[in-house]
Formats: sequence, structure tokens, C-alpha cells
Amino acid sequence: MKKTVAIGMLAAFLGCTEAEESKTAAETTAKKSHTTAELKDYGPEPFTVDIDEVTKANHHFRTTLWTGSNLQVTLMSIPVGGEIGLEQHNELDQFLRIEAGEGKVYMGDTAENLDFVQEVGDDFSIMVPAGKWHNLKNTGNEPLKLYSIYAPIEHPKGTVHETKAESDAAEHH
Repeated sequence: MKKTVAIGMLAAFLGCTEAEESKTAAETTAKKSHTTAELKDYGPEPFTVDIDEVTKANHHFRTTLWTGSNLQVTLMSIPVGGEIGLEQHNELDQFLRIEAGEGKVYMGDTAENLDFVQEVGDDFSIMVPAGKWHNLKNTGNEPLKLYSIYAPIEHPKGTVHETKAESDAAEHH
């Protein structure tokens, strides 16, 4: 009799656990679907997102995804043979993470001396200290999909640049 009760209790526990796991999985799927519906700037409101999914879904050169008071997340899609372009951010640090594609990152103390050169690909992270000149070139045969975190913010809230040329024009005005 003790075995029957113990087995019954175990079965009830396992059934409850499976139901809870199913509910959690459904909630997670619903949350992902909700937060990835539209690529736009959701800041400064609280926000969660499957960053891998939205990064790969972005087809613009640059799309701001979230802008707060001190931090900004942008999505980028660099075409085959394209590049971010040589730049320097004196007042901010930058974090980049590649979700798809292959590239080569260049960094240095001056625009003429980019002595740090590294091949990068899926799942690589790049940390750019404030004041470093840097560039990232797509060396693969598909768009280079990445996201960038700036601290503090770099681009106006809601920025979308369809192309690098559009980005360059906006940066120089």
C-alpha cells in the first residue's frame, strides 16, 4: 500500500511538473513572438527580445532597437564586401556581437595604424574601448548580421539607415 501511495504521489508530481514546463514553454514562445513583431526603437521602456532572432531579421544597414539614457542597442546588416567604415568614438565604449556571417575587425590608436586585426564570425564578440579607431569588414559570402551596444548612446532615438551611404550622409551633417 505504501508503494501505491508513493507511486501515485510521484505520478501526480511528474504530471504537474510536465504541465508547468509546457506552460512555461508556451509563455516563452508567446513572449518571443510579441517582442519580435516589429523592428523599431522600443526605448526607454522595459523590453525583452530574442536578440539573435531580431538581429538576423534586420535587413537595414543600421536600426536602433532600444535607446535609453545611457545605453543604446543597434542592429546592423553589412552587405557582402561592405564595411561599417573607419570610425572613432571618443566618449563611449562599444560592444559588438556577430550573429551570422564572417568578417575582419581592425582597431588601433590612429586611423593610419590599425595594428589589431582579427578574423571574426558567428558568436564572436568585439569590445571597442573609447578612443580606438575601428572598422569591421564583411569578408564572407552572406550579409554580416550583428548588434552593437553603445554606452552612452551614439545615434538619435529611432534611427534607421537603409544603407551605409545613408548612414554616412547622416553622420556628416
